Amino acid sequence: MKIIRSHYEILNERELLTASKSIEVAARTCYKSEDKISEDSDVSLMNKLISCGHEAMLEFGPSISVVFVCDRGISHELVRHRLCSFAQESTRYCNYSKDKFDNQITFILPMWLYDKYGTPEYGVWAEAMEISEMKYNSLINDYGWQPQQARAVLPNSLKTEIVVKANIREWRHIFRLRTSPKAHPQMRELMIPLLKHFQEFCPLLFNDIVF
Repeated sequence: MKIIRSHYEILNERELLTASKSIEVAARTCYKSEDKISEDSDVSLMNKLISCGHEAMLEFGPSISVVFVCDRGISHELVRHRLCSFAQESTRYCNYSKDKFDNQITFILPMWLYDKYGTPEYGVWAEAMEISEMKYNSLINDYGWQPQQARAVLPNSLKTEIVVKANIREWRHIFRLRTSPKAHPQMRELMIPLLKHFQEFCPLLFNDIVF
């Protein structure tokens, strides 16, 4: 059994650096004001588009892909977003009892257990993960079940990798929902640092989002 913390990786973060310029070219087509494009003309235009709610133009920015390494429960929330593309690690085909997975199952440690290693409550959770791994391996190795059958005993804490691709407008929507204090704490654990990352690379399009 392997235990890790959730994390993410932006696959094409540098495209955020020119996102506002790509959007500006499309947006100025509406008003035929291409002659006003200058080195910093995107600044005032992005502020205007966002302040007046004309976010349809933001769809002309690049689509950004992010790999999330999280538990299955969080991935189930991510795939509820409609205007995204998803590619997810499949428990139907991944056989975690094989050598390529080091013959073990990886679980995501809930953030509320980070400072509770060795405590009774950590022990309860860890024991549950260990039992699910043992039963999973037994069903495959002793009873000939396929991974798509044996996955029935795997918990929400199972590690999964999911690639989420979305345009700028949709990422703004995701951040507004998933960094809210009402969002699941494990979701906020991922999304707040990710939003800060987007804000660092593209402040014009994300600095207005607060959490």
